[in-house]
Amino acid sequence: MTTAVESPQFIRTIEWDMMDKSKFFPLSMLSTFSVRCVLYPLTVIKTRLQVQRHDQMYKGMIDAWSKIYRYEGASGLYRGFWVSTFQIVSGVFYISTYEGVRHVLTRYDADTRVKSLVAGGCASLVGQTIVVPFDVLSQHLMVLGVNCGKENKMMLNPLGVSLDPARSRLQMTADITRQIYLRDGVQGFYRGYVASLCTYVPNSALWWAFYDLYQDHLHALLPKWVSHLFIQCMAGTLGGFTTTLITNPLDIIRARLQVQRLGSMQKTFHVLWTEERLRMFTKGLSARLVQSACFSFAIILGYETIKRMSIIEEYREYVRW
Repeated sequence: MTTAVESPQFIRTIEWDMMDKSKFFPLSMLSTFSVRCVLYPLTVIKTRLQVQRHDQMYKGMIDAWSKIYRYEGASGLYRGFWVSTFQIVSGVFYISTYEGVRHVLTRYDADTRVKSLVAGGCASLVGQTIVVPFDVLSQHLMVLGVNCGKENKMMLNPLGVSLDPARSRLQMTADITRQIYLRDGVQGFYRGYVASLCTYVPNSALWWAFYDLYQDHLHALLPKWVSHLFIQCMAGTLGGFTTTLITNPLDIIRARLQVQRLGSMQKTFHVLWTEERLRMFTKGLSARLVQSACFSFAIILGYETIKRMSIIEEYREYVRW
């Protein structure tokens, strides 16, 4: 079996069989949770920008941040956070699938970018199957009863959930869960599943492929003394920018379909086109670009650091930071 070793002194890619899994999995979960804690407000802002009509609530990312903090406090930026933390479980399955598929394809001497493309798509398919129900719940919580001041108020409450201030987040979450089940049954928790696959499978596949592509180009352009980890973080950030620009319209359709309960992807696209015209391609794009860049940088920083910390002793001397 071939391994991704560029020379006897330098392993470019730490492969699945080079790591101690008992270290990798707990450190990976801790890293994912930490990144979500810090960057979750960007997810809330992106979702609200995507589901609003025109500029009814917010004029942009900074305006959204300012109004949410002013009218809802810091907790408004973390609406639905605890429900979304279940995505950590899907993250374990995601990275296991990604590394596992890469490991299998390595046996066939597949090109590195092809391995990343195929493994990224397979990983997203598995991850989305697990995470979509929690995604549906967290997005309802993110936009439920949005308040932007007396002069500009838009209530998003398609399930008719009680917005009594005395009710706790747990009670509202339970109410949303019950209403979704009563209206649609189990399939209600997979509303927008196909749209999620159409958004995230190509997004994930392209992101990993671009990650490898940008790494190769940066290694060729930059001096050899530049940190390999820094190059990987830059490659991840550039990959995030590129895939976001390509897949943004699909992400808007997914968010609208899950929150506003529109019937199908085709109908959602028609509604978006009627309301926004060409603006649908850039709606929420600034927030999504910032979110993608920050997530990509932080995830790769954590992921590649943890791989280095988890590497088996026999390979440790060949790893470059």
